[in-house]
Amino acid sequence: MTQEVLSESIKEMTDAFEEITNSISEISEEIASEESIFSSVVNFFIEDDWQFAKLETEPTLRLAFQGKNGKWTCYAKAREQQQQFVFYSVSPINAPENKHQPIIEFITRANYGMIMGNFEFDFTTGEIRYKTSIDVEGDNLSFALIKQMVYANVMMMDEYLPGIMAVIEGEVEVKEAILRVEA
Repeated sequence: MTQEVLSESIKEMTDAFEEITNSISEISEEIASEESIFSSVVNFFIEDDWQFAKLETEPTLRLAFQGKNGKWTCYAKAREQQQQFVFYSVSPINAPENKHQPIIEFITRANYGMIMGNFEFDFTTGEIRYKTSIDVEGDNLSFALIKQMVYANVMMMDEYLPGIMAVIEGEVEVKEAILRVEA
């Protein structure tokens, strides 16, 4: 009887290991078939007819965008391990050091109440950029999600660019520049 119980237990364990192995294989195939974030991004820009260059050192694309208020460089960055996609529009003009404080006030006022994305400022270079991002952990990055992020981003940069330029060129006070943009 002990031999019979032992044989039955071994059979149950063998069946259980076989089931686990099959599950792992199915999961591995599913993961392998999922598109990487970077390839989803590349496919979006190809399908949406954008010109781009891939940066050699990281999974990032450099693109140009022409809005009604100017032309600027954009970056589409895949963060595969974090399962994130980040899109940046970089202002065509950096803020000179004597304009850092007014620009900081401008982007702080602009950021207040923004739902999708935000402006960022680099104190070292004076670079001003707009960022949109998404975390897709446990899901896939679809064409529709990328499109929403990218176009929300470039539209915000295009909308606020005249205010950024007016502040840098000293044409108006910050409050007036924001009022002009948001009126």
